[in-house]
Amino acid sequence: MLTPIAYGLAVVLDLFILFIGLQFLRVPQTAAAGYGVPAKKDGDAVYLTIKGQRDAVYGLVGLALLFFVGVRAEAWFMLVVALLPLTDCVIVLRNGGTKAVAFGIHFATAVVVLIGAVLLFLA
Repeated sequence: MLTPIAYGLAVVLDLFILFIGLQFLRVPQTAAAGYGVPAKKDGDAVYLTIKGQRDAVYGLVGLALLFFVGVRAEAWFMLVVALLPLTDCVIVLRNGGTKAVAFGIHFATAVVVLIGAVLLFLA
């Protein structure tokens, strides 16, 4: 019973971060506002592209690990990758974003990713 939940959560999280990355590449200003730190008009274009590329690649790497290497590799990957939403939480707080976004989106994401890692380790 635990294995399908662990796999399902891992796939959903990998696809979700891939989607976020693609959003930053497709509509960077909108994605930045959803992140919690709205971007300047065109001054942040390079950084938004970097964030989009980073997130998209993390999603693809997660899917590749899960399907081609195995559940243990994905579990370790998710454990390490949980640091990203934690640092995103700090970035939002340090740059004038709201606590609701910092904790409600980024910290909560880190918790879900950590739960996914634990479930994969137990699967």
